[in-house]
Amino acid sequence: MLELLDKQIAQDEVAIIMFEIGDFENVQKSADVIYEAGYTLMNSLKFNEVDWTLVVKKVKPEPKPVIEESAPNE
Repeated sequence: MLELLDKQIAQDEVAIIMFEIGDFENVQKSADVIYEAGYTLMNSLKFNEVDWTLVVKKVKPEPKPVIEESAPNE
């Protein structure tokens, strides 16, 4: 998947990637890999009973918001 995005998709283009899933954990791993590689995950859809579709744009993603935990009040 990353080789396709790195070598065959031009900057600012969108790729639609379909793959078979066994469990949802692989979908989350794919989303994490896409973010860490510096691409934007635009959509993630269950296509049918066994296939999943990812829509990825080759642009830098927006930074994830940082949620600060506050100390409990006593």
